[in-house]
Amino acid sequence: MKRLPHPLIAVIPLAVLICLLAVVITLFGSDSLSGGSQVALLMGLAVCVFISMVFYHVPWKAFEQQMTKTLGGVAVTVLILLAVGMLSGSWMVSGVVPTLIYYGVQLLSPQFFLVSACVICALVSLLSGSSWTTIATIGVALLGISHALGISEAVAAGAIISGAYFGDKMSPLSDTTILASSATGVDLFTHIRYMMLTTMPAFVLTLIIFAVIGLGMGGDSVVHVNQYTEGLSKTFNISLWTLLVPVLTAILIARRLPSLIVLFLSALMAGVTALVLQPHILTQIAADPSLGSAAALTKGLAVTYYGATAIETGSAELNELVSTGGMTGMLNTIWLIICAMCFGAVMVASGMIESITRVVISWVRSRVGLVASTASTGLFLNVTTGDQFISIVLTANMFQNVYEKQGYEPRLLSRTAEDSATVTSVLVPWNTCGMTQSTVLGVPTIAYLPYCFFNILSPLMTILIAALGWKIKRRK
Repeated sequence: MKRLPHPLIAVIPLAVLICLLAVVITLFGSDSLSGGSQVALLMGLAVCVFISMVFYHVPWKAFEQQMTKTLGGVAVTVLILLAVGMLSGSWMVSGVVPTLIYYGVQLLSPQFFLVSACVICALVSLLSGSSWTTIATIGVALLGISHALGISEAVAAGAIISGAYFGDKMSPLSDTTILASSATGVDLFTHIRYMMLTTMPAFVLTLIIFAVIGLGMGGDSVVHVNQYTEGLSKTFNISLWTLLVPVLTAILIARRLPSLIVLFLSALMAGVTALVLQPHILTQIAADPSLGSAAALTKGLAVTYYGATAIETGSAELNELVSTGGMTGMLNTIWLIICAMCFGAVMVASGMIESITRVVISWVRSRVGLVASTASTGLFLNVTTGDQFISIVLTANMFQNVYEKQGYEPRLLSRTAEDSATVTSVLVPWNTCGMTQSTVLGVPTIAYLPYCFFNILSPLMTILIAALGWKIKRRK
């Protein structure tokens, strides 16, 4: 049996990482994901490996094996990110997002936008089982509408993410929901029903907060709406036919196809729509007068899928809104995910994660302490491992025996793990969820974090319900 590092030693790599990330954010600001954060993660990784190999004689082979295992599980995530890049570019250039924005700004009022955005994303995510798909599609369109209505993009992103993660958490199609129930041996629908006791109050409070914030919205929204509708109609062929793409995408989701397949097929449909309805945009993107018509359209579509696009609308603000990054725009995120996963892998292989969590478990003296420790561990693992799936599995594995020995039902563990690990992942800048959503929405994690009320309230609500003892049963 390997010797675990002392907890005070185990926190050294984490402390180094946090200090370096603080320096990187101070120096680079919004460009910190372009390389600085990756360097910080690798430095934290190096400190962990050095301490483990020199003082605890952990062989390098152990780190290699854990990194290989961890990165192997990220392959699909990387492909999903590339598909999201394709989809975001094609939905914009094909006119899908511009059409949604064009009609959305005329239908949604500023006062009720935040509540509406949160509810819409909750319903879409509940049906699709994927917060990532929801945010990459309808979320991007809603963020564009918020620009036109003069609403802060950080607040709008908070409403979008809050709704998307509520639906993801409560959907029987969600991979995190299935993982949390299976990792603890709880029936899926038993797990979902039990989560309603903490999730519904948190979501209702979230809607109330957004409704109160929305009362102060309005201002010069009419001017913004007119500028956006005029600019979009002059640049794009605004047509209800473009909405066939999200309708067909919804059908694919209803057929319960995997997220990767849905995203890819949706991007292909949007590409066909761009060829039919927006050929002038594709020609503009190709930017090569020497090419024939067919060649220019082909090049424009290829660039839309993989590269950055800049579309001239006559408005600098609107130009920024309709610009896209394609698959290239996801590369910094993918690079950061790889570094974060490697850091998490060496922390696991070295035994430092286990050492820290053992201390947390040893503090448990009551029901509230047990639930609070579980929730804190889920958040801690999101910070240290950089992935919500690892956080859910490790949290379940670490506390399963504790809950059993203290006589609590496993559904309490499954609920607490998801109330913390699933929803807080998007609040960590270097976590796969935090990196992905900040990249897709174009809003830094630190900026939207204070407005993700559902994600903040969920772990607090699970602790409050534990303190009240509501529907928490103990075996005799």
